[in-house]
Amino acid sequence: MKVALLSPKGPLYRNRGGIFKQSLRYQPLTLTTLAALAPPELDITFALYDEGIEDIPLDLDADLVGLTVITGCAPRSYELARHYRSRGIKVVLGGPHVTLLPDEAAQNADAICVGYAEEAWPALLRDFTQGQMRPRYNQGHDFKLTNLPFPRRDLLNGRRYLTQAVFEATRACAHDCEFCVVPTAWGRRQFQKPVEHVVDDIRRVGKRRIIFIDLNLISDRAYAGELFEALIRLKIRWFGLATSLLGRDRKLMELAARSGCAGLLIGFESICESSLGDARKKFNDPSRYRALVNDLHALDISIQGCFVFGHDHDTVEVFDQTVQFCVDAGIDLPRFAILTPFPGTPLHQRLDKDGRILTKSWDLYDGQHVVFRPAKMTPRELQIGHEKAWRDVYSVSSITRRLARSRTQLPIAIMANLAYRYYAQHLETHYTCDWPIGFREAA
Repeated sequence: MKVALLSPKGPLYRNRGGIFKQSLRYQPLTLTTLAALAPPELDITFALYDEGIEDIPLDLDADLVGLTVITGCAPRSYELARHYRSRGIKVVLGGPHVTLLPDEAAQNADAICVGYAEEAWPALLRDFTQGQMRPRYNQGHDFKLTNLPFPRRDLLNGRRYLTQAVFEATRACAHDCEFCVVPTAWGRRQFQKPVEHVVDDIRRVGKRRIIFIDLNLISDRAYAGELFEALIRLKIRWFGLATSLLGRDRKLMELAARSGCAGLLIGFESICESSLGDARKKFNDPSRYRALVNDLHALDISIQGCFVFGHDHDTVEVFDQTVQFCVDAGIDLPRFAILTPFPGTPLHQRLDKDGRILTKSWDLYDGQHVVFRPAKMTPRELQIGHEKAWRDVYSVSSITRRLARSRTQLPIAIMANLAYRYYAQHLETHYTCDWPIGFREAA
C-alpha cells in the first residue's frame, strides 16, 4: 500500500519566496512520526512532502493521502484534498485546525483524525486496508506518550534542513492563555514521554546540537528536572521553549544550563502588564524580564524573545517601546507577531461576539496579518507598526547594541540576526496572501 503524507503551507511559508529556507528551517516531526506509527504488518510504502521546502506533486501515486493542517494552511490543504479526491484517492486530514474545526474539515476529506493521532492513525490504517475506514477518529481518553516508535527521520531529505536533530519530550502546557490554541484543542494536561525514551532517541540521531520543540519544557518542573539531569550525561547543546517562570526557579535554571541549554525561546508577549492581563498570561511580569535575561546570559543561554502586538491595551506607542526594550535588555533574537484569534480559542469567541473579526479567510491567520479590529488603534496602524518594529529591531544599529549587551554565542547570534534582518527588510515580498474585498477600506 502506498501512503503519501503532506505538510501543506500557506502562501507566507511556501518555498518560493517563503520566509524560512534551509538556513533557518528545521525538520518537522509530524510526518516522520506518523510514518513510524504505521503497523508493520501492513507493509506500507511512505512518501513524505513538506511544502515548506519543495513543491507537492499533483500526480501522486498513492492509495491514501494524509495532510496535517494548521489554520494558516487550511485553504491550501482543502485545495489539495479536493484535487486528490477528484482523482479517486482517499484523503485523511488531521492536525490542530482539524481538531479545532472538525465539522469544517470533514467536508473536505474522506476521514479526519481529531486530537493526537498516536492511537487513531494506526487504527485508521488498519481499517483502510480492510475497506472499513470510518469518517472520524478521535484521540482516546486514556491517551499516553508511551511505547512509541522513533520518528522516521530518514524519510525526509536532511540536506534540505538546518538540522534533523529535532526532538519532543512533552506535549501541551499547564497554562490557559486566551490566544493559545493548545488548551482549546488538547486541554491543559501535559503528556510526557519517558525520559529514557527521549535520551535513546537523541543517542540514535547522534548530533551534538539539538532542538526541543515542546511548547513549554518546564511546564512540569519535576519532569523537567529529571530530563535535564539525564541530558547532562549526553554532553550536548540544546535549544528549546520555556516560559518566563524559569526565572523564578534558580535551581532549575542552573540545571538547564548544566544539561547543555544553549538557547531558549520565551514568550514575553508584552511589556505592558495590562496587555498580559488581556491575554490571561499574568504570570509574566515585565518588571522581572531584564533580570531573567541577565541571569540566562550569565549562564551562556541565548534568548529568542517573542512579543505579540494588538492586545486591547496596546496603543501605537507599543511598537517603539517594545523595540527599545529589546535593545536595552539585549534580547539576542527578537520576534514579533500580530495577535491572531485562532478559531475555537477564547480570544476568537470574544472578538467574534463583539463583531471585531474582520475576516475568516484562514490563510491570513498566520500571526503576520491583522484579521480583527484592535481596540486602541486601526487595523492599518497595527499592520504598519508591526512591520516597522521588525525593521527597527533588525537595523544594523539595533543588532549591534543588542548583541553588545548580550555577548552570548556571538557567531551564531550574528548569523541569525543577519538572516532575520533580511526577512525584516523584505516583509512586503512575504505577505503573499490576498486581502478579502473591503478589508483595506475597513483598515
